[in-house]
Amino acid sequence: MAIDISKVPSPCYVLDEQLLRNNLRLIDRVRRESGAEIIMAFKAFAFWPSFSIFRECGFDCATASSLSEAMLARHELGQPAHTYSPAYTDAEFDAICQCSSHITFNSLSQYERFAPRARAAGHAISLGLRINPESSDVATALYNPCAPGSRMGITAANMPAELPADIEGLHFHALCESDSTDLQKTLGAVEQRFARWLPKVRWVNMGGGHLMTRKGYDTDLLVRLIRDFARRWGVRVILEPGSAFTWQTGVLVSDVEDVVENGGISTAIVNVSFAAHMPDCLEMPYKPRIAGAHHDPVDGLPTYRIGGNSCLSGDYIGSWSFDRPLRVGDKIVFEDMIHYTVVKTTMFNGLTHPSLAIWDDAKGLRVVRTFGYDDYRSRLG
Repeated sequence: MAIDISKVPSPCYVLDEQLLRNNLRLIDRVRRESGAEIIMAFKAFAFWPSFSIFRECGFDCATASSLSEAMLARHELGQPAHTYSPAYTDAEFDAICQCSSHITFNSLSQYERFAPRARAAGHAISLGLRINPESSDVATALYNPCAPGSRMGITAANMPAELPADIEGLHFHALCESDSTDLQKTLGAVEQRFARWLPKVRWVNMGGGHLMTRKGYDTDLLVRLIRDFARRWGVRVILEPGSAFTWQTGVLVSDVEDVVENGGISTAIVNVSFAAHMPDCLEMPYKPRIAGAHHDPVDGLPTYRIGGNSCLSGDYIGSWSFDRPLRVGDKIVFEDMIHYTVVKTTMFNGLTHPSLAIWDDAKGLRVVRTFGYDDYRSRLG
């Protein structure tokens, strides 16, 4: 059973619970067969009203990149976070320690500055260093942690001859919505460059970007890679995929508010914004799929650029074809709009922020949050 769009207010993000459960089952199989610890990445998905579903399926741990994310793991999942930040701050570090079971440092200088405070936190915290394998197949530079001059992680040339005695793990992140064959290449670079340090650690965190729930992803290869690596180096493997958990599990529902013509281009203006509510579309960039529309223009069919309702001139993507002309009030349903959307939205222009909802095939729609003027105002003073 699919989401009944007629029941959904506009604008609204809707998470489909059954589709989420399907993804969780696949990820759980990979976890069981590989022996890896697979944890959520809040940077991709932090919609905490759905966390009961994750806990029910055995996923109750997350990776955090900030104090707020670490606190969310502690308070809403009930577990301390695996925390990594490019740079910790004096004001927040002690509080991060209280919400963390693992802390990874981006540089040796950060380790030297903050490790004594982690050791004094009052509970055991496993410490790690982020390494940079200088190898990645991520094509978009904005998302490539191994791009030349990257600030992310320590290269082999800058590693110490001997690891500090209290460093228990190494962490790398070099993928973005990647296949297991990409991980295979990255592991080759990690082993080539960091072989002298791997026998000295207890765990290796392979970061995120493992899009194992995408159709065609070779999960059997992923399982073999993890098992072989763990056996070869005597380490526990950790994965922290972001998109994989909520890949194709929900939509953003919007309405057409106007259709304008200029220079032979028809633009349907909707009551959401690419800049404010779907920022990756402009950053990547990529063109999302629209339910019931032809993804590529079709000669002879009504064709429209879709424009957001902000005052940013470039707040548009295009073009799609439709089987009939669009009219004011028509629904435009953007597919696969759950990961890296809700966590990255803004209130630019004071635009009405889409509501947040969960669809259950048996119980129907549950709207868990709406937004209004007070939300906009409270962010600014």
